[in-house]
Amino acid sequence: MGRRFMIIGGAGFMGSNFVRHLIKEIGDIEVLVYDKLTYAGRLESLRDLINMKNLKFTRADLCDEENLTKTIEGFDPEIIVNFAAETHVDRSINEPAPFLKTNILGVFTLLEVVRRREVPLVIHISTDEVYGDLWNIQPANERSPLIPSNPYSASKASGDLLAQAYWKTYRLPIIIVRPSNNYGPYQYPEKLIPKTIIRALHNMPVPVYGDGMQIRDWLYVKDFCEALNVIIERGKKGEVYNVPGLNERRNIEVVRDILKLLGKQLSLIKFVEDRPGHDKRYAMKGDKILALGWRPKTPWSEGLRMTVEWYMNNEWWWKPLLSDRYFQIDTPWGGERGASSRYWS
Repeated sequence: MGRRFMIIGGAGFMGSNFVRHLIKEIGDIEVLVYDKLTYAGRLESLRDLINMKNLKFTRADLCDEENLTKTIEGFDPEIIVNFAAETHVDRSINEPAPFLKTNILGVFTLLEVVRRREVPLVIHISTDEVYGDLWNIQPANERSPLIPSNPYSASKASGDLLAQAYWKTYRLPIIIVRPSNNYGPYQYPEKLIPKTIIRALHNMPVPVYGDGMQIRDWLYVKDFCEALNVIIERGKKGEVYNVPGLNERRNIEVVRDILKLLGKQLSLIKFVEDRPGHDKRYAMKGDKILALGWRPKTPWSEGLRMTVEWYMNNEWWWKPLLSDRYFQIDTPWGGERGASSRYWS
């Protein structure tokens, strides 16, 4: 067999898409998925791959140093990609503790184990949110200051700083990757795009925080997988790589585009209280990844259409998730009750 990849958090949204990319596009490899299977990490996201001979699965916690050590020693990966993270800002506002555990302690545990095992390459997946609110400011480059605004982004920035410290102190062979907002298949319906699609399919009100004028940079997940592969092949150890979508959109535009694709009335939009400390804009420069020969390929209209069609055609994947508080509730950091089950019964 070819190279051995260990994908931590490989049953989540971005992780499962990258596992699929590796197996279907790269081919001659072995992949070990290491995942705790939290609410957003689901084997259903790997259902079409799980019986393949070059894919193995271990259910375990990134913070479990003993299990992590045994797994790395047994599989002996050449490349580890760490997607494992708590990622939803609304949840971090209500319950920050799991974010600090996974996104900081988990990263520390991984770095310590790798330092002792001398894995050739570790890729740590971060986020554009570590740069903070860039309203009326130039897009961030990799040397921009980290000014996180909420418990989620603060925990991710902390993990990044740990990773950079281990490179500088121990020369641990790590690369940090900061993508913009990914969208596409298998994304948990607490996030804006899948939540909007599924609520609209059920003719439920679609919540828009504040005035909806917040700006995000959107990147189709398959384009990100290609960028990540380029970084693995040609990236420089010890570096940070921004991966922008080069596609800034206001949240209200995103919601309107989805409703138009679904043939739904704009009257489904429900403006609600804004999220506490809601950043108005994320934006990044991507000169370093562009210099490696990568550019996003998927136009917004095409990526959104494919995403909407995937959710329309894969109710089996998302229907069991509709009882989740963060799907049901318009402002989930408050005390509001969930939406009535009449919408999907």
